[in-house]
Amino acid sequence: MIRLLKPESYYKEKYGSDKWGTGKLYLMMEKQHNRGQEGAGIASVHLEAEPGEEYMFRHKALGKDAISEIFAEAGEEFEGELLMGHLRYSTTGKKGLTYVHPFLRRNNWRAKNLCICGNFNMTNIDEVFDTLAAQGQYPRTASDSYIMLEEMGHRLDREVERNFSIASLMGLQGRDITNYIDSNVDITKVLKTTMSMFDGGYVVCGLTGSGEFFAMRDPWGIRPAFYCQSDEVVALASERPVLQTTFNLSAEDVQELAPGSALIVRRNGTISFPSILPARSPSKACSFERIYFSRGNDCDIYRERKQLGEQLVPAIEAAVDGDIAHTVFSYIPNTAEVAYYGMLQGLMRQGHDVRFEKIAWKDIKMRTFIAEGEERRDLAAHVYDITYGVIEPGVDNLVIIDDSIVRGTTLRESIIKILDRLHPKKIVIVSSAPQIRYPDFYGIDMPRQEEFIAFRACIALLEETDRKDLLKEVYEQCKAELLKPALEQTLPVKRLYEPFSEEELNRKMVEMLRPEDVHTPIEMVFQTIDGLHRACPDHHGDWYFTGDYPTPGGIRLANTALVQYFENR
Repeated sequence: MIRLLKPESYYKEKYGSDKWGTGKLYLMMEKQHNRGQEGAGIASVHLEAEPGEEYMFRHKALGKDAISEIFAEAGEEFEGELLMGHLRYSTTGKKGLTYVHPFLRRNNWRAKNLCICGNFNMTNIDEVFDTLAAQGQYPRTASDSYIMLEEMGHRLDREVERNFSIASLMGLQGRDITNYIDSNVDITKVLKTTMSMFDGGYVVCGLTGSGEFFAMRDPWGIRPAFYCQSDEVVALASERPVLQTTFNLSAEDVQELAPGSALIVRRNGTISFPSILPARSPSKACSFERIYFSRGNDCDIYRERKQLGEQLVPAIEAAVDGDIAHTVFSYIPNTAEVAYYGMLQGLMRQGHDVRFEKIAWKDIKMRTFIAEGEERRDLAAHVYDITYGVIEPGVDNLVIIDDSIVRGTTLRESIIKILDRLHPKKIVIVSSAPQIRYPDFYGIDMPRQEEFIAFRACIALLEETDRKDLLKEVYEQCKAELLKPALEQTLPVKRLYEPFSEEELNRKMVEMLRPEDVHTPIEMVFQTIDGLHRACPDHHGDWYFTGDYPTPGGIRLANTALVQYFENR
């Protein structure tokens, strides 16, 4: 988001362009164009438009060239002091222009127009839907983006009508009433009455037709948001380096939006940071953002990922029986690269003469993360290739680090097979993240319990050790929990993992991921929970590893996921 605080003439005189803000938005979007985005959208509001002139613009497009396409289509008409852009990285697998942000709600009253986008997933959307229906409303769909747009739009309508009543009592008429409303809409009230209904992880951003500019972060701080401000501009993004690069700032110049708070810029340019919902303590900022989702060029994330890799050195030494001299180290591109540097640094600090090579090559920039079923397996088999001739067959161990192991699809269908072509003495697969055991419902594509290789290994061990009754017992407990109010629910799913050590789960995962024609010894090494917290001390959101969900909606959906798994739904 960008809010220009000076007249258009100021930027033209100082920077030689009346498109300075648009250029900055384009740069921000390209700098945050990490991987796999299947769509993009932009929106703007022009404060000085006259009746009969368009004052609110939105453009959306699909495909890898969506950013360039929307800015080319927008052309000269895309202007204004309020600018907003969004890159869609689906966490549902749903595709199409309909799902691309921003979402727009139009009205003939300028102040009632609302455009929103964000990084969010609401875990209680069914409850919100039922509440709205009980009030007599008729929502057309239960998607969180639609429900939020309509509910926030409804609250904005009420706020406009409140100001209309005040203006009328003051004796104002015609355009004077409109001007009063435009100058007195209180977005803080709108956010407080809207967001108190929602449970989830979110950063919600929005513009109104009358010139209100806002962004709000969830009370747990699950999803990230950073901002910068000067006398020329206020800007916000979900990653700090985007702002640093775009506006030539140091890390100290960029601040993190506090959990539960909003950044609001009024029509008149006044900036405030009101508390919308009470911040929860300790915060549960998502650790998976640090491990995988956010780009690694943030100074803190870079340091944290290096530490995640270095902390694994003792376990790696044990896995290769201390024979570092006959071990080649590599990584699975691209997000594991920084952890790989940390691993090498740790080995060298131990006095080892380290052999390292680029073993795996990602040939094609294709996503398997949200593809489904056979499509994912077929894609995964062709994602990687290898460097030949750098391993002495039967003599050298091969250690390869990844940022995380979620489903194991790419390991089984591609990576282990191609690594085995080098005929190493042993393959050690290292994860800079702990074992992922539980679904995520706050905006990352991990919603189904059975997709996790760690969970499938646990179920296999329950069957092998005659503990199948435990699964049935936990299923019945989850059903009982779902009969309780969300605030009272606990998570019986944790009991499934209690009979087994991490090493037992590791061995079972290796057995399940090993292709039938691969006979090379394989071992898996995972980060510990304590190691995660040491490396990422300010990001305690670890529910996918521990089952410690921060919100009632997360616990309820985790219980639902286990019930659906057991009932094969």
